[in-house]
Amino acid sequence: MRYKVILQPSEEGFAVSVPGLPGCHSQGVDEQDALNNITDALREYLEVVDDLSREQIVREVEIGA
Repeated sequence: MRYKVILQPSEEGFAVSVPGLPGCHSQGVDEQDALNNITDALREYLEVVDDLSREQIVREVEIGA
């Protein structure tokens, strides 16, 4: 899957967030480090979503661009 991310320079390097997933954010010392870190954060975020929805009725829908 592909997700849009927002990169912003920060005092520590770069902050990165995923606008479509509230609370999913990370940082890195440079742009590539931030992108690597948000990949890990995305994976962990989605694992938590799966765990929380395990007892729920879940369906997938497809939207056109």
